[in-house]
Amino acid sequence: MVELKELLQKGDWKNEKHMPVIEVVKHDGSLVEVEAVVGKEIQHPNKTEHHIEFIKLMFLPDGEKFPYIIGEYHFCAHGASVKGPDTSTIYCEPHVIARFKTEKPGFIIGESYCNIHGLWTSEIRLN
Repeated sequence: MVELKELLQKGDWKNEKHMPVIEVVKHDGSLVEVEAVVGKEIQHPNKTEHHIEFIKLMFLPDGEKFPYIIGEYHFCAHGASVKGPDTSTIYCEPHVIARFKTEKPGFIIGESYCNIHGLWTSEIRLN
């Protein structure tokens, strides 16, 4: 049986276009605003044949066993239409802003999924 951790890929987002880059935009005590983007330094193609399908954000508070799912954001327009691949001119960009409230420190965890290169993960510390 394959374990999930064997499928998760990591890398340096400055050199890897599949990494979800997570940044805390605002943290004012309880409200947290987080930005997550795939392809921050090296743009991901996001075409019909090669695209990011989703970004998922979770928060694991210190001392807790399981993370809370903040949101899962699906990108469904990749240029496809009834005329064929890359003919619609409508393309999603894998970039989201999410807000949640917490007074606890912990880790914000991001996952992204590329239809060709699989599941990628990264995390940042929230103090």
